[in-house]
Amino acid sequence: MSPRGSGLIAERLSLAELLRRHRRAGRLTLEQLAEASGVSARTLSDMERGRSKGPQHRTVAAVADALALEGDARKQLIELARDGRLRDHWTRPSGLCELPRSVDDFIGRAAELAWIEDLVHAEHAPGAPVVGLVTGSAGLGKTTFAVRSAHALRPGFPDGVFFLDLFGMSQRPLAVDDALGLVIGALGVADQQIPADTQGRASLYRSLLRDRRVLVVLDNAASEDQVRPLLPGEGAGRVLVTSRRLLAGLEGVRRLVLGPLPPAEATQLLTGIVGERSASDGEPALAHLAQLCGGLPLAVRIIGNRLASRPGWSAVELAARMSDEERRLDQFKAGDLKIANAFGMSYDQLAESARRVFRRLAVVPGRDFDALLAAVVGGISIEDAWDALDELVDLGLLMDSTSGRYRFHDLVRLFARDRLRQDEPAAERTALTGRVTSWLLRMATTAGRWFEPAYGRPERPDADLAVLSVPEQAELWLRVNVANWLGAMRFAASRGEYAAVLDCAESMHWFSDRWVHGPHWHEVFTLGAEAAAALGDLAQHATQLNYLAWVQGIPLRNPETMLRTAAEALDLATRSGATVQIAWSHHYTAIALRKLGRSGEAVVSASRAMEMFKSLGDADSYYSSLSNLGNGLRDDGRHKEALERYREAFALAGDDESGMTPSIAAHLRPYTLADIGGCLGLLGRRAEAITALTEATVAMESFDSNYMRALALETLAALLAEEGRTDESRRTYARTAEVFEAIGDAEAHRRCRDLATAAP
Repeated sequence: MSPRGSGLIAERLSLAELLRRHRRAGRLTLEQLAEASGVSARTLSDMERGRSKGPQHRTVAAVADALALEGDARKQLIELARDGRLRDHWTRPSGLCELPRSVDDFIGRAAELAWIEDLVHAEHAPGAPVVGLVTGSAGLGKTTFAVRSAHALRPGFPDGVFFLDLFGMSQRPLAVDDALGLVIGALGVADQQIPADTQGRASLYRSLLRDRRVLVVLDNAASEDQVRPLLPGEGAGRVLVTSRRLLAGLEGVRRLVLGPLPPAEATQLLTGIVGERSASDGEPALAHLAQLCGGLPLAVRIIGNRLASRPGWSAVELAARMSDEERRLDQFKAGDLKIANAFGMSYDQLAESARRVFRRLAVVPGRDFDALLAAVVGGISIEDAWDALDELVDLGLLMDSTSGRYRFHDLVRLFARDRLRQDEPAAERTALTGRVTSWLLRMATTAGRWFEPAYGRPERPDADLAVLSVPEQAELWLRVNVANWLGAMRFAASRGEYAAVLDCAESMHWFSDRWVHGPHWHEVFTLGAEAAAALGDLAQHATQLNYLAWVQGIPLRNPETMLRTAAEALDLATRSGATVQIAWSHHYTAIALRKLGRSGEAVVSASRAMEMFKSLGDADSYYSSLSNLGNGLRDDGRHKEALERYREAFALAGDDESGMTPSIAAHLRPYTLADIGGCLGLLGRRAEAITALTEATVAMESFDSNYMRALALETLAALLAEEGRTDESRRTYARTAEVFEAIGDAEAHRRCRDLATAAP
């Protein structure tokens, strides 16, 4: 047999095709070539049919010798076999980066799973890599979710699904070179063929993902620098990254933020974990436990495992143990699972300054806070506070919002409180709580005084008070921080700081009119009354009781209780000689009597209050008493007299020389105009009434939803109906229903909604 050269290498052939052509060119049967080469006919047949694409080098060399191949022809046959061996190694399971098993009791996350499905299968711009980034705080189940997604997507990735833990929360995250080496090895590349440098490894990694339909899950990423070399280029490969950090520096990735499980799904997960015993525990008890877990899947799993491993325990008993916030965090441990460990890994990643801010934020009384309060807590500048808050959000230890406010998850707050106890001495903790309480009360008192006639703009405001430089800012601060300053009032009262508590409650007098249905006023003025009583200040005690009577007079309250409170205030005011409070006691007594249907007596009390305020020269209070007297006269059927009182009050509020505080006059005038409209309607002057009520309700649109606005709208809607203006009436009833719903009056909401949708 004569040697052959390059006659068969002009076109690119597969190993099978090339071997078959060489054998036929040599006029050999499989059996003859087997005999000449020493390679079995079965092996040769597998090679020619493409079943064996990467035979061993010695096998191919023996075949080449038997075929007398030399030069390029021999080289081509040997290289095709080598390439086949490499491809076979790439696609053969390596045992590296194996995807963990998915938990059997995975629950929920339907929308998030659909998001992942859309991400990996949707059409993308040419050249654009496909990378999904899943972020969220500790305990939210990012890894479990990613693994579940990968298992569900596995059929769509025939070239493999790989999983790599980047150890982002450890003190030594996985090095980029090591991460690349592991994934490249899992993709079938032999160790000796993996480049030594990072750039070479990253280039090889991207080339492997370009032509393969593979999914790589990079779990628990530490930073952008760790992840960037592991991102694919264009091509068929897909990458899914999870991290507690936001990794905001990564470009061209699609982001999914995992949140807590909804209550129903958390309860379903807990039910699945405890198994058959769920029937004996009952859904309400399990739902309560799930609620205490705050929707964190890790917390639910720990509690479920504790119940499942202790048949003698009941869900009710465990919930009772967890009801104590001071000990709740200790209940979240089962075997080697402990929720505090998960939070602790994030805490350990923080700079010391951020750790200090984190644990000290546990003393904030409310659920959320801003950077200014964080600066006070941390004893740092607001600029440094922003940096610390950014770091805490980045690690999932805080949640932020577009409004610039931050909050803890409930269990993370308990962890922060625990770290504060461990890391700071008791004396410093006490001093810290005192400083924060004092600051919150000072801010609230200053903000509230913006609306008090005797105060207004604070004198010589310091840097913190600069955020209260206009009344709109003061009102916003009071509203968004109500849980914080009210919590400070509670704490100060518990420590006997009665003067500060009383000052804060007193400052809220006129501001409360701007937030009528705030659910906290009863507690604010109760604390104020108790503080005044503790100080032995009869006049202030009467004052706070009068404010409390006002709260009790808001619809849905008890007028009998209001009458008793006003009577107690009158007694204290009389004993102390506090004439102004005597007048206010008569004022609130009139309101209570009117609500009890005793309108004649109400007119008497309202008249007393009006005369006293007039003699005192208190224009703001005189205005309120005129309106109150008008209400009593109206309810007593004396509509013309009522109209006179309303018009007198309206004129007073419109007179720049009346002595009324301009902000109070501007706020209250639309309500009196609505009273005028209602009274005109009772007098049969519907056209005038509709005009007045329309103007009044338009002016009230910028106000908080309250019962006075709702009643004005309902009166207007009824008058429009009487005038045959049906469409306008229905639209107005619909607006009325919305206001009643906002203030929590379900019965009135249904009534007005039905009138808005009633058939003609």
